[in-house]
Amino acid sequence: MKIAGLASNRGRNLLHIDDLAPGGAELSVIVTNREGAPVLEAGAERRIPTEVVVREEGESRAAHERRILDRLAGYDFDIVCLDGYMRVLTETFLDAAPTTLNVHPSLLPSFPGADAHEQVLDAGVRTTGCTVHVVTEAVDSGPIVTQEPVPVYGDDDAESLKRRVLQTAEFTAYPRAVRWFAEDRVTVDMAAETITVDGDTGGAFPERRFQSQDLEASLRYGENPHQAAALYANESCEEANVVAAEQRNPGAKGMGYNNYNDAAAALDLIKEFDEPAAAVIKHANPAGCATAGELADAYDAALRTDAKSAFGGIVALNRPCDADTAEAIVDSFKEVVIAPGYTESALDVLRGRSTPRVLDVGPLAGNGAGAVEDDDIETDGDDGNPRLRERYMEKPIVGGRLIQERDRSVLTADDLEVVSERTPTDEEVETALFAWRTLKHVKSNGICLAAGTETVGIGMGQVSRVDAVTLATMKAERDAEGKSAAGAVMASDAFFPFPDAIEEAAEAGVAAVIQPGGSVNDEDVIAAADEHDMAMVFTGTRCFRHD
Repeated sequence: MKIAGLASNRGRNLLHIDDLAPGGAELSVIVTNREGAPVLEAGAERRIPTEVVVREEGESRAAHERRILDRLAGYDFDIVCLDGYMRVLTETFLDAAPTTLNVHPSLLPSFPGADAHEQVLDAGVRTTGCTVHVVTEAVDSGPIVTQEPVPVYGDDDAESLKRRVLQTAEFTAYPRAVRWFAEDRVTVDMAAETITVDGDTGGAFPERRFQSQDLEASLRYGENPHQAAALYANESCEEANVVAAEQRNPGAKGMGYNNYNDAAAALDLIKEFDEPAAAVIKHANPAGCATAGELADAYDAALRTDAKSAFGGIVALNRPCDADTAEAIVDSFKEVVIAPGYTESALDVLRGRSTPRVLDVGPLAGNGAGAVEDDDIETDGDDGNPRLRERYMEKPIVGGRLIQERDRSVLTADDLEVVSERTPTDEEVETALFAWRTLKHVKSNGICLAAGTETVGIGMGQVSRVDAVTLATMKAERDAEGKSAAGAVMASDAFFPFPDAIEEAAEAGVAAVIQPGGSVNDEDVIAAADEHDMAMVFTGTRCFRHD
């Protein structure tokens, strides 16, 4: 689709559209009614043809528009886009030209006219934005194609608001509208003054997303001291989370960027389990995780996986913290402890210290002490983990944002396919499922070794899967207290491309393997397991984690 642009000044929206080429659209010509308008030089630099058609003294609007149309006659274009074109067009132009769009710096029909920003500030509204609409003879009227909101802050003046509306709203909405027209998705009914856009739908991944979050805290710094940082809250979140958590020892140090990041990872991990569970997290990776009949025992087993790496880590519990568990936690340096509540005796142990920070996230969904009953939880008709009420997760990247469903899956024994000659024992199946749930929270390539329902060794964040196995077995033998890779179950977050990792695990004494399967070399991998009398099960799904 080709665009004829009309601008009286800089034409920044037109130039932005030229940069993006939304839907493959391109500017075929820029027309201005002002000699020396900055858009002329900018267009020439981009090799976009330009035309100057100044309205002569005493010339009627209709006559001036006919001269513009005469100039445009030599160009191929499918749509007209106005950008700060300071003339009201008449039917002379509008009836002869294709659909003509304009962007106005307010959320029409509110605040039409040339002084929209001043009107917004005078009215005291807290949200403004821009509107892309089809041009009619009426000023700032015509069917609305799309809009984009922006906040109005208490310290705004007209200039700051103008910059924000341009850069945040207009630079988003105008290319969107052009793309929709380029993709032939827009139906304009001028008689009814309505616009229909095919595919402009909601649902899990809507055509458009607006976000609104409130500043919760200014943080001392980001991941590193030279990086500024802040925390924003999603007030509509109904899932237990560290942002809304109450700090139960207010005299302790405040939470930092890394503390929040690691604490969120720790809380996500212990939400995997129905039984009393404890996890120790370092740099958003598990240093250890375990479940047990008693919370203190679960913490002890998790810590003994790698007490050295757990130093300065984050502890997460899925039951209210009792005094015995609290005593064990403060026995070594920890940055944060997270739990769905604390007994008074536990708080007596934890208070009066600068660390750990003591976060109470409130009830978790699911059964057990300190939990919301399952009947009170809406799960949208699926059988996923009821503790994970937020269904989607997102990651900002430069130029956009990635959004995906959370991994709410709950693997059961019925989901496993035995592919080895030896069938795993019931105990090995239980351990395999525990290891898989833990592994979902390990950075890929990830390997988790487990015995019973406790981790033995974890290999995380390796670019080679066999190196992850080497790391996990090394950590099990070198750093775990009273544990060993011998007899352990090994979980892998993706398939094994070659048998070498199985050979490495067998040398360490691993007895069983849980993995997705799906490699072209599955037969060779299974044969290696059979050679060492390993039980092997396939899950049919992987659990990569790249954040």
